[in-house]
Order: sequence, then structure tokens, then C-alpha cells
Amino acid sequence: MAKNYAEAAQKILGALGGRDNIAAITHCMTRLRFVVRDESVVDTAALKTISGVMGVVKNENQCQVIIGNTVSQAYAEVVKLLPEMAGVSQESGKRKITFRRIGAGILDALIGTMSPLIPAIIGGSMVKLLAMVLEMSGVLPKNAPTLIILTVIGDGAFFFLPLMVAASAALKFKTNMSLAIAIAGVLVHPAFIDLMAKAAQGEHMAFAFIPLTAVKYTYTVIPALVMTWCLSYIERWVDSITPAVTKNFLKPMLIVLIAAPLAILLIGPIGIWIGSSISALVYTIHNYLGWLAVAIMGAIWPLLVMTGMHRVFTPTIIQTIAETGKEGMVMPSEIGANLSLGGSSLAVAWRTKNPELRQTALAAAASAIMAGISEPALYGVALRLKRPLIASLISGFICGAVAGIAGLASHSMAAPGLFTSVQFFDPANPMSIVWVVGVMALSIVLSFILTLMLGFEDIPVEEEQRQIAEPVGAAQTQQSAS
Repeated sequence: MAKNYAEAAQKILGALGGRDNIAAITHCMTRLRFVVRDESVVDTAALKTISGVMGVVKNENQCQVIIGNTVSQAYAEVVKLLPEMAGVSQESGKRKITFRRIGAGILDALIGTMSPLIPAIIGGSMVKLLAMVLEMSGVLPKNAPTLIILTVIGDGAFFFLPLMVAASAALKFKTNMSLAIAIAGVLVHPAFIDLMAKAAQGEHMAFAFIPLTAVKYTYTVIPALVMTWCLSYIERWVDSITPAVTKNFLKPMLIVLIAAPLAILLIGPIGIWIGSSISALVYTIHNYLGWLAVAIMGAIWPLLVMTGMHRVFTPTIIQTIAETGKEGMVMPSEIGANLSLGGSSLAVAWRTKNPELRQTALAAAASAIMAGISEPALYGVALRLKRPLIASLISGFICGAVAGIAGLASHSMAAPGLFTSVQFFDPANPMSIVWVVGVMALSIVLSFILTLMLGFEDIPVEEEQRQIAEPVGAAQTQQSAS
């Protein structure tokens, strides 16, 4: 991202059609996510020429502007220009309902809700890994208070995940956040958890003579997400039927009395069923194909990142780790995918004669290899030059196959890179350390060699300068004409 974040933010809004065309703005770890009112006025070509913008992904009325690791700084400047709509959808007008729009809406709700939670999930994951390493190394005994507290710190984001999902979804669906959190809190209340445990053991539990389904809601995503979506409609309906003089007390009481039982009796069990079905489908494919499933995922992962669909797997990964303690398909495939993009970027930095491209490639390689953040390498190098992307996809397939054959699995959920490689270490299998290091080294070396073998069309320095100068010249011409 350019150092002048304020100037870049103004240019981005201008290319998106101006302030009046923006319905919502959020961001994930590398992207500014805009919802626009009229997608036809978005100037994608102009967006791509803005210094610091690595790529643009459009999907109907959504426009994702890829910035990279400094996205939070760009977001802060955009929010200064659009303070009234940060993180809140203000899209108006009804659209024709189609299966495509329904699917896009579900995907948008899932990604839009989960993306803001990723830092907390990664932070908790790394603290849990720290506790595991301290126990494995003998620095802390198993039941040491410090170890227990570290584990609790790391587990907090997962145990109370329904509350976090409810808060994030409340912003997404424009409903009352405190009510959403309060209702989600019922699902993780100690007394309710105790009732669910008794129901799971065969005891008859009922609410208002309606039997309760034994469900464990901690570590889950879908129930709270669906519940908050329903709450957005319940709140509007209750608001329409309550007299103005009673709104302060009657409205919130009715909302809670309607939404909470609905969540307990219907939405929660259905949400668990949906989440479990998705997880079962993914890992049935893994059980059927074995290492080949990991290899295929390693090859297509950069393509999923390009479309933003990689976040769809977040709930599945969280639920699988919560239920089994590890995840052995998606996370291992990311090792080869992320580090292969880093290796390809290193090859580009080695071969290019363009100083600016070399600097971009080195920074992108460091991000992908060290931290597992691959978007800078994907958009700043691989997609830009085409052949390095092909090299990284081939390398991702091969390294995914090796990871699958080795049976690698992640005990946490952080983007795979050198700094986070500890998440793949299995205390019961010391050889897992060797396999992880081997797959990472293979990813970097193989993609590096493949990129040099396939070659790429270097960007001349003159062209780089012309791409920067053209928008400036066009702006000056426009000013002169006016």
C-alpha cells in the first residue's frame, strides 16, 4: 500500500463511483470489502492502477480491493471518508430473487461475518499452541496453573465463538448487537450447557413441554449466524407491533422471549445439522480420496483465495478441530499453496530486471513464507505475471500430495507459514516435525525451480513508469478540459 493512505483512499472511492455509490465497507486480513449500489459505475481498470492495490475481485454488487498486510491502515483512511457506514450494510432496494443471488447472499453472509473474527481466532490458536509447546518441552508440568491459564486464554475465542459470531452478524444484518449477544449467550450459559449434557446422557429435558435436542454450541458458527439473521426480522416485526410508550421495556422483552426459545428449540439444532452436514461432506471426500484430496485442495487453494471462497472452510475447520483435536485436509493443503506462492515470488525477484517488481516480489515472498499470508504474492506477482501462478499451482498439488501421504494435520487454525508451523507438530508422532519442515522446504524449492523453468514475461521499467504516469496524465487532461 502507498504511504499516502489518505490519497489512495480517495482514489479508491472515486474509482468505485464516489461516496454515494458505497453501501457498506468492511475489511478482512488483506482486502477492503465494499458493497456498491450500482456495480456498472465501478471502474475496475482505474482501481488496479492505484498504487498499493494488488488486485480487484467483483461479485455482483460486491467489490473486493486487495491491499495486502497493511489493509487496516487503508481501511482507517476509507472510514474517515465514510464514518457513518463502517462495517454496516446500508444497501437499499429489492432485487429479483434467483438461486445465484441466494447462493451469493449466503456466501456473503458467511464470509462477511467470519472475516472480522479471524484475528481473534488466530490469536487464540497461537496461544493454545504456545501452551502445547511449553507442555511438550517440559517447561511447564501438565496441571500447572500457568499452563491452565494459557490454555484458557487461547480457548476463549473458540469457547465463546457464538457470542463473537452474533456480534459480527448483528453488524452484517443491521440488528441490535446487544440483543444478539444476549441470545447467543444463552447457548453457552453454564446452566444451559449442563442441561444439554444431561439430555445427551438420555435424561428427558423440555422447555414449555417441548423436548430439547441435546446440542453443544461452544465452538460453533452456524447456529449463532442463523439466529442473528432471524433476529433481524424478529426485531423489525416486534418494533412494528409495540406501542411507542412501551418500546423501552416491552420491545426488548418480547424480542428475547421470541428469539431465545426459537434459537434453543429450532434454529440451534438446525444450525448444528447444517454445519455438521457441510463438515461431513468435506471430510467424506477426504476419506474417500485420501492424500489426493489434500493434493487437489493444495492446487486450487490460490484460486479459492482469488474468489474469496476460502473463508467458507473456516467454520468447518473450527468445528473439526473442536470435535477431533485436529484437521487433516484443508490446513495441510495450505502449506504447499502458501509457500509455493512464496517460492514463485522469490524466483521472480531473482530473475526480474525491474527494481520495483523485485521489491514487491521479495516483500510478497516474505509474507507468504514467514506468515502464511499469500495474497500479496498471489495478486502482486503470480496473477500479474501468469506463469508463476501456474508454477505455484503445480507445486501446491505435489506438496499437498506429500502432506496428505504424511498424514499431516493441524491442531490449530492459523495461516500455515514458518512462524506457525508448530501447529502441525503432533506430540504423539515426533516425525511430524520432519515432515512439516520437509513439505515447507519442498514447496519453496519446487515452486522456485518451476517458475524459473516456465519463465515469465518481465515488466519493463518503462512500462511500470508509464502505468503510474498514465492515471496522472489523464487526470491533468481532464482538469484542463474542465
